[in-house]
Amino acid sequence: MTDFRFELLAEDGPARRGRIFTAFGTIETPAFMPVGTAATVKAMTNEMVEATGAEIILGNTYHLMLRPGAERIGRLGGLHRFMGWQKPILTDSGGFQVMSLAERRKLTERGVVFSSHLDGSRHELTPERSVEIQHLLDATVTMVLDECIALPAPPREVARAMELSLRWAERSKRAFVRRAGYGLFGIVQGGTDPELRRRSAEGLVEIGFDGYAVGGLAVGEPQELMFATLEATCPLLPAGRPRYLMGVGKPADIVGAVARGIDMFDCVLPTRSGRTGQAFTRRGPVNLKNARHADDPRPLDETSDCPAARDYSRAYLHHLVRSGEILGAVLLTWNNLWYYQDLMRNLRTAIAAGRLAEFVARFEAEQAMGDLEPWSG
Repeated sequence: MTDFRFELLAEDGPARRGRIFTAFGTIETPAFMPVGTAATVKAMTNEMVEATGAEIILGNTYHLMLRPGAERIGRLGGLHRFMGWQKPILTDSGGFQVMSLAERRKLTERGVVFSSHLDGSRHELTPERSVEIQHLLDATVTMVLDECIALPAPPREVARAMELSLRWAERSKRAFVRRAGYGLFGIVQGGTDPELRRRSAEGLVEIGFDGYAVGGLAVGEPQELMFATLEATCPLLPAGRPRYLMGVGKPADIVGAVARGIDMFDCVLPTRSGRTGQAFTRRGPVNLKNARHADDPRPLDETSDCPAARDYSRAYLHHLVRSGEILGAVLLTWNNLWYYQDLMRNLRTAIAAGRLAEFVARFEAEQAMGDLEPWSG
């Protein structure tokens, strides 16, 4: 069985074209991971997700530990067998969801005790238990438990959370069971303070991980501050390890982050938008609830290889969305995930050819054009 490793194939400035080798196949980077919170990418079958080109998905430790339960999934063979997805799976540590439960949790050096949002039952999540749960889930990539705080926050609070996350990262590393083709990622914290980010990154590199995530961004700060934080952080991380920006994001955020050295992304935006009537296209987002689409026979994008974008009229998609039909959510989610994977494919091609700047300029120009003119018959 192959070892978990990262191969750097090409660079264009800070941007990287790479490949991750895992027990469940390879991942071409830059890569976007569709979010499968509860062992399903909402409104999608596995076959539809695979058709977009996705090579890895994300599962959620917090939600799966509560329902149906990590031990149950473990008895049933792990997430791959449970949900029928045979490609890599990354699971978050559960920390972000627990930290968002401000009124339901108590944080200590040991970990966090919280009450379930489902039934109020009490649970404890420590670095060791988080890693154990992810092992039961058979996560290809396990994330360390960290404390993520919303920004802006007092500097002393940001520093405290960063230091706690470092100690938890070390405990997570000790608890991790090394297996061929499986990896453990550390998470860089420190808000938007370059010095705190430096201390966090250096501490994690000293502990040693298979990959490094940048956490604690896209939590309230403006885009330019997120980019500045990436510019300060990415050069501190080992070139021979993948870099993952957690919870990001919008297409422009992804393009900007790739240009600054990020390899992996996840976000609920394409699936959540698909369920609320928004489609992502090369000319920007399209709101299918808008009445301007009611008589429009044109597809979302006739140049797309996605059947949802190419083979259905805007008028029909508008009808499905306004009628609350399930098929509307299915088609728009499929379109959105396909668009995101097309974006990653194009980024990989541009980096390999040394033409990322040209791609970014074209991307920004197309996005600025906006959607098509209203149909006039």
